[in-house]
Amino acid sequence: MQKKTQKEMFAEIKEVLVAGGYDELVEFVDSRVALLDKKSANRKPTKAQAENEGLKEVVMGVVTANKATVSEIMAKDETLKGLSNQKVSALLRILAEEGKVAKVTEGKKTFYVLA
Repeated sequence: MQKKTQKEMFAEIKEVLVAGGYDELVEFVDSRVALLDKKSANRKPTKAQAENEGLKEVVMGVVTANKATVSEIMAKDETLKGLSNQKVSALLRILAEEGKVAKVTEGKKTFYVLA
Protein backbone atom coordinates (compact mmCIF):
# COMPACT_ATOMS: atom_id res chain seq x y z
CA MET A 1 0.00 0.00 0.00
CA GLN A 2 1.40 3.37 -1.01
CA LYS A 3 1.61 6.17 1.49
CA LYS A 4 -0.76 9.03 0.70
CA THR A 5 0.65 12.45 -0.11
CA GLN A 6 -0.34 15.57 1.80
CA LYS A 7 -2.33 16.75 -1.20
CA GLU A 8 -4.32 13.49 -1.28
CA MET A 9 -4.98 13.72 2.46
CA PHE A 10 -6.18 17.32 2.14
CA ALA A 11 -8.52 16.25 -0.71
CA GLU A 12 -10.12 13.62 1.53
CA ILE A 13 -10.42 16.08 4.42
CA LYS A 14 -12.02 18.61 2.08
CA GLU A 15 -14.66 16.07 0.99
CA VAL A 16 -15.66 15.52 4.62
CA LEU A 17 -15.71 19.24 5.36
CA VAL A 18 -17.80 20.05 2.27
CA ALA A 19 -20.33 17.36 3.25
CA GLY A 20 -20.47 18.79 6.77
CA GLY A 21 -20.89 22.36 5.57
CA TYR A 22 -17.70 23.73 7.14
CA ASP A 23 -17.01 26.48 4.58
CA GLU A 24 -14.34 28.26 6.63
CA LEU A 25 -12.35 25.05 7.08
CA VAL A 26 -12.73 24.24 3.37
CA GLU A 27 -11.13 27.59 2.54
CA PHE A 28 -8.27 26.77 4.93
CA VAL A 29 -7.69 23.39 3.25
CA ASP A 30 -7.75 25.04 -0.18
CA SER A 31 -5.13 27.56 0.95
CA ARG A 32 -2.88 24.77 2.22
CA VAL A 33 -3.19 22.89 -1.09
CA ALA A 34 -2.31 26.10 -2.94
CA LEU A 35 0.83 26.45 -0.79
CA LEU A 36 1.82 22.86 -1.60
CA ASP A 37 1.34 23.55 -5.32
CA LYS A 38 3.44 26.70 -5.10
CA LYS A 39 6.20 24.87 -3.24
CA SER A 40 6.35 22.03 -5.78
CA ALA A 41 6.41 24.48 -8.71
CA ASN A 42 9.62 26.06 -7.39
CA ARG A 43 11.47 22.76 -6.99
CA LYS A 44 14.76 22.44 -8.85
CA PRO A 45 16.50 19.17 -9.70
CA THR A 46 19.29 18.14 -7.34
CA LYS A 47 22.91 18.04 -8.45
CA ALA A 48 22.73 14.25 -8.85
CA GLN A 49 19.51 14.47 -10.89
CA ALA A 50 21.06 17.02 -13.23
CA GLU A 51 24.15 14.83 -13.58
CA ASN A 52 21.98 11.78 -14.31
CA GLU A 53 20.22 13.61 -17.17
CA GLY A 54 23.55 13.93 -18.96
CA LEU A 55 24.41 10.30 -18.28
CA LYS A 56 21.01 9.17 -19.57
CA GLU A 57 21.79 10.92 -22.87
CA VAL A 58 25.10 9.03 -23.07
CA VAL A 59 23.31 5.73 -22.38
CA MET A 60 20.69 6.54 -25.04
CA GLY A 61 23.50 7.13 -27.53
CA VAL A 62 24.90 3.67 -26.82
CA VAL A 63 21.72 1.58 -26.69
CA THR A 64 20.76 0.30 -30.13
CA ALA A 65 18.04 -1.81 -31.70
CA ASN A 66 20.23 -4.85 -30.97
CA LYS A 67 19.72 -6.20 -27.48
CA ALA A 68 22.63 -5.74 -25.08
CA THR A 69 23.34 -6.39 -21.40
CA VAL A 70 24.38 -3.69 -18.96
CA SER A 71 28.02 -4.80 -19.20
CA GLU A 72 27.95 -4.68 -23.00
CA ILE A 73 26.42 -1.18 -22.92
CA MET A 74 29.09 -0.01 -20.46
CA ALA A 75 31.89 -1.35 -22.69
CA LYS A 76 30.75 0.77 -25.64
CA ASP A 77 31.45 4.19 -24.05
CA GLU A 78 34.39 5.54 -22.04
CA THR A 79 32.12 7.67 -19.81
CA LEU A 80 30.09 4.63 -18.81
CA LYS A 81 33.18 2.52 -18.08
CA GLY A 82 33.92 4.77 -15.10
CA LEU A 83 30.50 4.09 -13.56
CA SER A 84 29.40 1.12 -11.52
CA ASN A 85 27.20 -1.58 -12.98
CA GLN A 86 24.47 -0.62 -10.47
CA LYS A 87 24.53 3.03 -11.58
CA VAL A 88 24.11 2.14 -15.25
CA SER A 89 21.39 -0.36 -14.33
CA ALA A 90 19.54 2.37 -12.41
CA LEU A 91 19.81 4.74 -15.38
CA LEU A 92 18.48 2.03 -17.71
CA ARG A 93 15.61 1.31 -15.30
CA ILE A 94 14.65 5.01 -15.33
CA LEU A 95 14.86 5.11 -19.14
CA ALA A 96 12.66 2.00 -19.28
CA GLU A 97 10.08 3.69 -17.02
CA GLU A 98 10.14 6.71 -19.34
CA GLY A 99 9.52 4.38 -22.30
CA LYS A 100 12.77 5.20 -24.08
CA VAL A 101 14.30 1.73 -23.79
CA ALA A 102 12.74 -1.69 -23.41
CA LYS A 103 13.83 -4.30 -20.90
CA VAL A 104 13.93 -7.88 -22.22
CA THR A 105 14.53 -10.82 -19.90
CA GLU A 106 15.63 -14.16 -21.31
CA GLY A 107 16.25 -16.74 -18.63
CA LYS A 108 18.51 -15.14 -16.06
CA LYS A 109 19.89 -12.47 -18.41
CA THR A 110 18.42 -9.01 -18.85
CA PHE A 111 18.87 -7.13 -22.10
CA TYR A 112 18.00 -3.57 -23.12
CA VAL A 113 16.97 -2.31 -26.57
CA LEU A 114 15.61 0.95 -27.93
CA ALA A 115 11.86 1.17 -27.43
